[in-house]
Amino acid sequence: MDPRSLTPALRVLRLCLHLLTAGLLALVVVRALTGRTAEPAAAVVTAAAAMGAVYAAGPLIPAVRSTRAGAACWLAVLGAVWAVLLALSPDGLWLAFPLYFLLVHLLPARWGVPAVAVAAGAAIASYVGHGAPLNAGAFIGPLIGAAVAVATVLGYQALYRESESRRRLIEELIATRAELADAERTAGTLAERERLAREIHDTLAQGLSSIQLLLRAAGRDLPAGSPAAGHIERARATAQDNLAEARRFVRALSPPDLDHGSLAGALERLCATAPSVSARFTTSGTPLALPTPYEVALLRIAQSALGNTARHAHARRAEITLSFMETSVALDVVDDGVGFDPERAVTGDGGDGGFGLPAMRARVRALGGTFTVESAPGQGTAVAVTLPLPAGGAA
Repeated sequence: MDPRSLTPALRVLRLCLHLLTAGLLALVVVRALTGRTAEPAAAVVTAAAAMGAVYAAGPLIPAVRSTRAGAACWLAVLGAVWAVLLALSPDGLWLAFPLYFLLVHLLPARWGVPAVAVAAGAAIASYVGHGAPLNAGAFIGPLIGAAVAVATVLGYQALYRESESRRRLIEELIATRAELADAERTAGTLAERERLAREIHDTLAQGLSSIQLLLRAAGRDLPAGSPAAGHIERARATAQDNLAEARRFVRALSPPDLDHGSLAGALERLCATAPSVSARFTTSGTPLALPTPYEVALLRIAQSALGNTARHAHARRAEITLSFMETSVALDVVDDGVGFDPERAVTGDGGDGGFGLPAMRARVRALGGTFTVESAPGQGTAVAVTLPLPAGGAA
């Protein structure tokens, strides 16, 4: 009944219902005043006016507009006044038709349909009780009107629910598309940062380190007091400063998730912010400081696996486990999703980009580790990564 919650089509139907009720009440009053009925005109007009007043007051009462209980009370009062009108004049049965719509629309279906049946029975009883000639139309008319009202309202409600469901689905798809676009842009930016970090580490930093070692060796081979010793020392110091700067670049280009804490902290934050899935993170063993390439690879694999869990597996729960062992570190990501054929996905034959599994396997192989996937349709997925620890077990 709240006008702010009505669709344009429902507003038109509401207006038509008001006009129909007002017209039928006016018809009852006119027939009573012109002597078309045998009942006292004053009593019929009073009852019709009372019903019109109760009807008009309903949309103005906040409880009627916002609660089922308020609407039920209003309908009870309206029905009682209508029953008085039925007792006074057989013309009151015409108002049964708009009353049907109100009963089905404002009450739950389990109460609305029986209430319509009671209203139809009251209309038929009023017609018979006023001594009108009995015929099939006296019984069929109210029943057909009740059936039409019930079918119309319930049909419209079903269409409205379907329309709302489609609207919400479209909104979710638009929001998901925007999120995927943002995620792709972010992934591209992070991938470029990682590529630059690897390039600087593998080329520039290694070259400067080699230059520094060569200059140090050259300085040791020079005779004592050689004029070139000072130049070589300055060159070595410059190479050392540039090497430190290159390493700062590598650290700055590392994933921002690792800037403020350990890999375990980054994985715990990843689980806490995972969309559409309840994720839990656990660790086992004694945590060790891992080399930056290890932390980056494990974090990216966990992000990709958890993303697959939300986008493709339609899982409700996932668990990420980081295990520190004597000679290796392991990462396991397990979900309860729909599963898939791991042979096709890992080899990139899945038809949808391989779910990112080939990229995960390439990361692990680059670090000399092992990558396994266990899954089957309808049985969830388990991704396991094992990386050998470098000498000393730390960066």
